[in-house]
Amino acid sequence: MKPLGLYLHIPFCKSKCLYCDFCSFPRPRAETVEQFVAALCRDLKARASDCAAYEVDTVYFGGGTPTLLSAEQLERIMSVLTAGYHLSPHAEITAECNPATADRELFLRMRRAGWNRLSIGLQSAQKNELKALGRLHSFDDFCKTWEDALGAGFTDLSADLMFGIPEQTRESFADTLEKVIACSPTHLSAYALTVEEGTPFGRRGEDCLHLPDEECVRQMYLDMIGRLSSVGLMQYEISNFAKAGYESRHNLKYWNTDAYLGFGPAAYSDFEGVRFGNSRDAEAYIRGEDITAERERPDDAERMNEAVMLGMRLTKGISAQCLAKRFGEVFAKRIVTALSRYETGGFVRKTEDGYAFTPEGMLVSNSILSEILDF
Repeated sequence: MKPLGLYLHIPFCKSKCLYCDFCSFPRPRAETVEQFVAALCRDLKARASDCAAYEVDTVYFGGGTPTLLSAEQLERIMSVLTAGYHLSPHAEITAECNPATADRELFLRMRRAGWNRLSIGLQSAQKNELKALGRLHSFDDFCKTWEDALGAGFTDLSADLMFGIPEQTRESFADTLEKVIACSPTHLSAYALTVEEGTPFGRRGEDCLHLPDEECVRQMYLDMIGRLSSVGLMQYEISNFAKAGYESRHNLKYWNTDAYLGFGPAAYSDFEGVRFGNSRDAEAYIRGEDITAERERPDDAERMNEAVMLGMRLTKGISAQCLAKRFGEVFAKRIVTALSRYETGGFVRKTEDGYAFTPEGMLVSNSILSEILDF
């Protein structure tokens, strides 16, 4: 059977963070959450037959905050998955979680139901930085949630961080890293802040946010790569680090252009050669309406560019042999020749069969890729 990843978007949060542009709705009514769970289960059942030829080897519950759902609601969703899909006995099943939104009892029930991986959103260990981001939790809350997860039997735990955020310094980010390292995560994600239009940060403007300057953010990133590698958390993607064998198998599907199917508002899919995405209209989704907002069948040129753009996010880079096999020798040669020009500047490195970005290259990857690809 062909492998498939499933993404389930749970669009509810306790509150909306000041930087957040994701599809999430704060302080939902209990009735709304229950109606959404019913709609999600209905959607999963309706699309199960489309996946009859696939084995689901990753499931990712993202958000929002999936752990705002009750144990019974989460168990209900999982029962629909296990009944209607060919779920691999070795599937990676992840839920995102914010500190102070779950306890050991919820984690125990999730573990028994099939979840085996958690991604816990810390963002910062500094009180002033958490406040500036609009986060509701403290570092102590994070530690309590982390201990509850360990106590419930979770051994694959990821922490999410942000850098380049208001009031952050190189020293405060280093301190956050040390505090997280002390928790012995198997995986860590760290994303640079992007100020998005339409968010409170976007309305205030970067000049009013007290952000670290570009050189400071650059040093934070390079410091992080070195420090995490020293404790065995090796960078495998621009923003992701893992102990050996604990790379996010679900997220690797995106970067390797493998098949995945999304459910819920704002969820995207790449399935059987077609890319499609849902709108953010949760109310229409609850009513059972089709909320597909975009659908396309990418042509060969789009798939070529996509393979390079996503493949170069990985520290292993791209393989000339693999590109040639998929898209032909002419395309593969053009790409490796274009990338080779950045080797002397220290932005890319030659691999056994292609090129990969160096840490310095990761920082300017968008600029380089925009120059070598035909968009």
